[in-house]
Amino acid sequence: MKFDKAYFDAGINRYNSGCVKWDDKNACPDGALPMWIADMDFACAPAIANAVKKRAQHPCFGYSAHDGAVEKAFCDFWKRRHGLEIQPEQTVTLPGVVTGIRMALQIFTNPGDEIVIMTPVYGPFFFSVKDAERKLVECPLLEDENGHITMNYAAMETAFINGAKVVILCNPHNPVGRAWKKDELEALLKLCKQYGVKIIADEIHADFVYAPNHFVPMLTLDGAQDCVISLVAPSKTFNVAGLQHAHAVCFDKGILEKLNHLLHMYGVSSGNIFALAASKAAYEDCDEWLDGLIAYLDEGHKLLRKCLQEKIPKAKMANIEATYLAWIDLRAYGFNTEELNERCRQAGVIFNKGTFFGEMGNGFVRINFGCPHVHVEEAVKRLAKALGEEEKK
Repeated sequence: MKFDKAYFDAGINRYNSGCVKWDDKNACPDGALPMWIADMDFACAPAIANAVKKRAQHPCFGYSAHDGAVEKAFCDFWKRRHGLEIQPEQTVTLPGVVTGIRMALQIFTNPGDEIVIMTPVYGPFFFSVKDAERKLVECPLLEDENGHITMNYAAMETAFINGAKVVILCNPHNPVGRAWKKDELEALLKLCKQYGVKIIADEIHADFVYAPNHFVPMLTLDGAQDCVISLVAPSKTFNVAGLQHAHAVCFDKGILEKLNHLLHMYGVSSGNIFALAASKAAYEDCDEWLDGLIAYLDEGHKLLRKCLQEKIPKAKMANIEATYLAWIDLRAYGFNTEELNERCRQAGVIFNKGTFFGEMGNGFVRINFGCPHVHVEEAVKRLAKALGEEEKK
């Protein structure tokens, strides 16, 4: 099968499949175009579907043996795609990346400790810290006159001096689309080592980086081995989020022992049977599908920028180095988040609210362009209507 533009242009009808993106009528009313939650409107790779079907043909779904095959496939994939050498015993199987964040906070910190996040950032970072009874310290990202976004090292150093214990890193960053460069990550690591701060690295979007940029795993940096937990999953890459399967990767034996102890305490003993079959197939047999997908998404974010420039001239779109998510500044139109949300619903298009990523997201929306290009074009058309731009033409 050829995984080209025509393949991804075809998309897939997801109505009545039990997916939150299309079938939750509170979030997405009938007739609305959902461009919000971060899963894609493409069929997963045929090798994944075939692996699940093959396992389902055996009509017994009892306890699964842990033979290490998935971990080996995972490690081979990361070496092949990202140059990171991982041994299976340096991994821990989890239901999801957010689970890993919550577990890492338990390992590294105590109630009342301060945790640094770089805002705007993925909503569950906020929820995870607050639910763990830790204190949030927001270090807002910086943006220059050219729209280039960087880490706020000065703010983070102040937080570390004041006693923050952990920084949660999003790399690539959701929602602003940065693929942090090696020197940026090294500067962060140097600060963390200086003040004894641990790093929880959410690297779930690692596979969506567009040339000439590339993904730099935190664990490839000198000195990261004893202070970093990396959290990754096939869910975004291969569009299998509903299977609930992820990995924590750590090169420190003591931290790994604590992770495994927590899993034992919470009764998490193995992965879902179908998730294991799907993940093994994804990591072993889907590189060609993934390469085609990345090429299509690279066209998609360029198309989105073009459509915005033509139809919504006052919109500002952050530069896209990575992810299939675009961070759009609509503050020039004068609407707050709630007003934007309601106007978009009335126009029949659904985005993530900017404030899901922190209060500094007021007046922004996040657009998921992991969909057929025709949906991107239609979404911008409806957004223009919501903003009153259509009336001006």
